[in-house]
Amino acid sequence: MKSLCWLLVALLITGCGTTVTLPAPATLRLAGSTSMQPLLADLSAAYRVRASHVTIIIEGGGSRLGRELAAEGGADLGLTSWLPAESEVGWSVPIALDGIAVIVHPNNPLDGLTLLQLRHVFSGRFWRWEDVGGNYGEITVVSREDGSGTRAVFEERVMEGQAVTSTAVVMPSSQAVIEYVAGHPLAIGYVSMGCLSPGVKALAVEGIAPTPTHVKDGSYHLTRPLYLVAAHEPQGEIRAFVDFCLSPAGQAIVGKRYGAVK
Repeated sequence: MKSLCWLLVALLITGCGTTVTLPAPATLRLAGSTSMQPLLADLSAAYRVRASHVTIIIEGGGSRLGRELAAEGGADLGLTSWLPAESEVGWSVPIALDGIAVIVHPNNPLDGLTLLQLRHVFSGRFWRWEDVGGNYGEITVVSREDGSGTRAVFEERVMEGQAVTSTAVVMPSSQAVIEYVAGHPLAIGYVSMGCLSPGVKALAVEGIAPTPTHVKDGSYHLTRPLYLVAAHEPQGEIRAFVDFCLSPAGQAIVGKRYGAVK
């Protein structure tokens, strides 16, 4: 309908002796972090209200794949929630600050854990909920797949070189972790705070809850930037979309569920 309206306007103006050049259709491909998909979906929807000639395709696959596709030119922008020092991408910019939320079933009476308790739980040293003040029963640890940026940051900040227990249930996305924990009262997992839902309860870590305010001011311990990456400095339509993400309008969307970077 929007395209038809633009065509009618163009015909009317042309009929008055003025030629109008409409923007050529463009398609942007974004790929990578599954944790970033909900945020980029919101940003893309808002951007297309302003630039209806642009189609934006968002694919998952994990942060590692996002960086690889961006570096190879297989995606216009990679989405990554973890940017290692040896990253192969040539350009990057943070567009949001995310908190990795530790989640349990809503019926779990636990309200929070320390970093040391988390390390003991996820390494398997503490394997019963009674060890940390939860319900009676054996803990089911839920982790993310290899290549996940959320997993990389969690292991770096929480595990400090210790391995996650080999009995952990491995899930391919934050949403999959949420669905598993929501259906298993003795489970514990970790997800992007932007994916939180009423089906799970987020725990405080060292007494601080994962909220946009606590992430933005740096008081929440498990905070990480969310990046857009590319092989080279973006130009044209790609640059325009990046600029929107960093604009006041884009950052207002970010601030609804994450910490804004501007």
